[in-house]
Amino acid sequence: MSQPPAIQENNGFKKPGGIFDKVVINSFSVVVFSMSIILTVLIASATFVRYVLEGDLYGYEEWVKLLAFWLYYSGAAIGAFNGTHVSADLVQSYVPEGALKRFLVFLKDLVTLTVSLLFVWYGYDFFMFGFMGPLGTGIALPRTTVWQIPLWTSYLAIFLGLIFMAWYFGVALLKSTKALITGGRK
Repeated sequence: MSQPPAIQENNGFKKPGGIFDKVVINSFSVVVFSMSIILTVLIASATFVRYVLEGDLYGYEEWVKLLAFWLYYSGAAIGAFNGTHVSADLVQSYVPEGALKRFLVFLKDLVTLTVSLLFVWYGYDFFMFGFMGPLGTGIALPRTTVWQIPLWTSYLAIFLGLIFMAWYFGVALLKSTKALITGGRK
Protein backbone atom coordinates (compact mmCIF):
# COMPACT_ATOMS: atom_id res chain seq x y z
CA MET A 1 0.00 0.00 0.00
CA SER A 2 1.38 3.42 -0.94
CA GLN A 3 1.96 5.94 1.84
CA PRO A 4 1.69 9.72 1.55
CA PRO A 5 5.07 11.41 0.94
CA ALA A 6 5.20 12.93 4.44
CA ILE A 7 5.37 9.51 6.05
CA GLN A 8 7.39 7.44 3.60
CA GLU A 9 10.21 5.81 5.45
CA ASN A 10 13.76 5.31 4.29
CA ASN A 11 15.88 3.12 6.59
CA GLY A 12 13.69 4.01 9.58
CA PHE A 13 13.67 7.74 8.84
CA LYS A 14 10.78 9.67 7.38
CA LYS A 15 11.27 11.59 4.19
CA PRO A 16 9.93 15.16 4.41
CA GLY A 17 6.89 15.57 2.21
CA GLY A 18 5.71 19.18 2.29
CA ILE A 19 7.79 22.23 1.40
CA PHE A 20 7.86 23.38 5.05
CA ASP A 21 9.20 20.05 6.25
CA LYS A 22 11.70 19.86 3.40
CA VAL A 23 13.12 23.30 4.19
CA VAL A 24 13.23 22.74 7.95
CA ILE A 25 14.58 19.20 7.96
CA ASN A 26 17.08 19.79 5.14
CA SER A 27 18.33 22.95 6.87
CA PHE A 28 18.76 21.14 10.15
CA SER A 29 20.43 18.24 8.33
CA VAL A 30 22.99 20.62 6.82
CA VAL A 31 23.62 22.12 10.27
CA VAL A 32 24.02 18.68 11.86
CA PHE A 33 26.38 17.48 9.14
CA SER A 34 28.45 20.67 9.19
CA MET A 35 28.69 20.82 12.97
CA SER A 36 29.73 17.17 13.10
CA ILE A 37 32.59 17.77 10.66
CA ILE A 38 33.70 21.04 12.26
CA LEU A 39 33.59 19.61 15.78
CA THR A 40 35.57 16.56 14.72
CA VAL A 41 38.26 18.70 13.10
CA LEU A 42 38.34 21.14 16.03
CA ILE A 43 38.66 18.46 18.71
CA ALA A 44 41.21 16.50 16.68
CA SER A 45 43.23 19.71 16.15
CA ALA A 46 43.12 20.52 19.85
CA THR A 47 44.27 17.00 20.67
CA PHE A 48 47.09 17.20 18.13
CA VAL A 49 48.25 20.60 19.39
CA ARG A 50 48.08 19.54 23.03
CA TYR A 51 49.67 16.08 22.86
CA VAL A 52 51.94 16.23 19.81
CA LEU A 53 53.02 19.86 19.69
CA GLU A 54 52.64 20.23 23.48
CA GLY A 55 50.82 23.53 23.00
CA ASP A 56 47.36 24.81 23.72
CA LEU A 57 44.44 25.95 21.58
CA TYR A 58 43.40 28.56 24.08
CA GLY A 59 39.63 28.99 24.29
CA TYR A 60 38.67 26.26 21.82
CA GLU A 61 36.16 24.95 24.38
CA GLU A 62 33.99 28.01 23.73
CA TRP A 63 33.66 27.08 20.08
CA VAL A 64 33.06 23.43 20.95
CA LYS A 65 30.16 24.35 23.23
CA LEU A 66 28.61 26.69 20.67
CA LEU A 67 28.82 24.16 17.84
CA ALA A 68 27.68 21.30 20.07
CA PHE A 69 24.49 23.20 20.99
CA TRP A 70 23.70 23.67 17.31
CA LEU A 71 24.46 20.00 16.61
CA TYR A 72 22.40 18.67 19.50
CA TYR A 73 19.29 20.82 19.13
CA SER A 74 19.20 20.59 15.33
CA GLY A 75 19.45 16.82 15.70
CA ALA A 76 16.71 16.90 18.33
CA ALA A 77 14.37 18.67 15.90
CA ILE A 78 15.13 16.03 13.25
CA GLY A 79 14.49 13.33 15.86
CA ALA A 80 11.12 14.88 16.71
CA PHE A 81 10.21 14.89 13.00
CA ASN A 82 11.22 11.23 12.63
CA GLY A 83 9.65 10.16 15.92
CA THR A 84 12.97 8.65 16.99
CA HIS A 85 13.43 10.31 20.36
CA VAL A 86 14.31 7.99 23.19
CA SER A 87 11.20 7.04 25.11
CA ALA A 88 10.03 4.34 27.47
CA ASP A 89 7.67 3.05 24.84
CA LEU A 90 6.34 -0.01 26.62
CA VAL A 91 2.90 0.74 25.22
CA GLN A 92 4.02 -0.04 21.66
CA SER A 93 5.64 -3.29 22.79
CA TYR A 94 3.21 -4.77 25.29
CA VAL A 95 -0.25 -3.28 24.80
CA PRO A 96 -2.28 -5.00 22.07
CA GLU A 97 -3.84 -2.95 19.28
CA GLY A 98 -7.09 -1.34 20.25
CA ALA A 99 -8.72 1.60 22.00
CA LEU A 100 -6.53 1.37 25.12
CA LYS A 101 -3.34 1.50 23.06
CA ARG A 102 -4.59 4.43 20.98
CA PHE A 103 -5.54 6.29 24.18
CA LEU A 104 -2.16 5.65 25.80
CA VAL A 105 -0.33 6.84 22.68
CA PHE A 106 -2.53 9.95 22.66
CA LEU A 107 -1.77 10.53 26.35
CA LYS A 108 1.97 10.11 25.76
CA ASP A 109 1.86 12.59 22.88
CA LEU A 110 -0.16 15.06 24.96
CA VAL A 111 2.30 14.93 27.86
CA THR A 112 5.26 15.18 25.47
CA LEU A 113 3.83 18.27 23.77
CA THR A 114 2.91 19.89 27.08
CA VAL A 115 6.40 19.42 28.50
CA SER A 116 8.05 20.58 25.28
CA LEU A 117 5.90 23.74 25.25
CA LEU A 118 7.05 24.45 28.79
CA PHE A 119 10.64 24.08 27.60
CA VAL A 120 9.92 26.43 24.67
CA TRP A 121 8.74 29.04 27.15
CA TYR A 122 11.89 28.65 29.23
CA GLY A 123 13.99 28.57 26.06
CA TYR A 124 12.52 31.91 25.04
CA ASP A 125 13.42 33.43 28.42
CA PHE A 126 16.89 31.94 28.14
CA PHE A 127 17.40 33.35 24.64
CA MET A 128 16.10 36.79 25.60
CA PHE A 129 18.41 36.87 28.61
CA GLY A 130 21.36 36.32 26.30
CA PHE A 131 20.04 38.65 23.59
CA MET A 132 18.96 41.56 25.80
CA GLY A 133 21.32 41.06 28.75
CA PRO A 134 20.50 40.65 32.43
CA LEU A 135 18.85 44.08 32.64
CA GLY A 136 16.81 43.62 29.45
CA THR A 137 18.37 46.72 27.91
CA GLY A 138 20.87 45.20 25.48
CA ILE A 139 23.72 46.41 27.68
CA ALA A 140 26.27 44.06 29.26
CA LEU A 141 25.38 41.10 27.08
CA PRO A 142 26.76 37.82 28.44
CA ARG A 143 29.75 36.68 26.40
CA THR A 144 32.32 33.92 26.51
CA THR A 145 35.53 34.66 28.35
CA VAL A 146 38.21 34.28 25.69
CA TRP A 147 36.60 34.86 22.28
CA GLN A 148 33.83 37.16 23.53
CA ILE A 149 31.20 35.21 21.59
CA PRO A 150 27.73 36.46 22.60
CA LEU A 151 25.99 33.66 24.48
CA TRP A 152 22.73 34.27 22.63
CA THR A 153 24.30 32.49 19.65
CA SER A 154 24.20 29.27 21.68
CA TYR A 155 20.85 30.09 23.26
CA LEU A 156 19.32 30.60 19.80
CA ALA A 157 20.16 26.99 18.90
CA ILE A 158 18.35 25.81 22.03
CA PHE A 159 15.30 27.99 21.39
CA LEU A 160 14.96 27.07 17.70
CA GLY A 161 15.48 23.38 18.41
CA LEU A 162 12.80 23.45 21.11
CA ILE A 163 10.35 25.31 18.86
CA PHE A 164 10.64 22.75 16.09
CA MET A 165 10.58 19.84 18.54
CA ALA A 166 7.29 21.20 19.93
CA TRP A 167 5.97 21.66 16.38
CA TYR A 168 6.65 18.06 15.40
CA PHE A 169 5.40 16.73 18.76
CA GLY A 170 2.22 18.70 18.04
CA VAL A 171 1.93 17.03 14.65
CA ALA A 172 2.31 13.63 16.36
CA LEU A 173 -0.42 14.60 18.83
CA LEU A 174 -2.77 15.53 15.99
CA LYS A 175 -2.13 12.14 14.35
CA SER A 176 -2.71 10.22 17.58
CA THR A 177 -5.85 12.28 18.29
CA LYS A 178 -7.18 11.43 14.85
CA ALA A 179 -6.37 7.74 15.40
CA LEU A 180 -8.11 7.81 18.78
CA ILE A 181 -11.26 9.43 17.37
CA THR A 182 -11.49 7.40 14.18
CA GLY A 183 -10.50 4.12 15.79
CA GLY A 184 -7.23 3.94 13.88
CA ARG A 185 -8.83 4.07 10.44
CA LYS A 186 -7.24 6.28 7.78
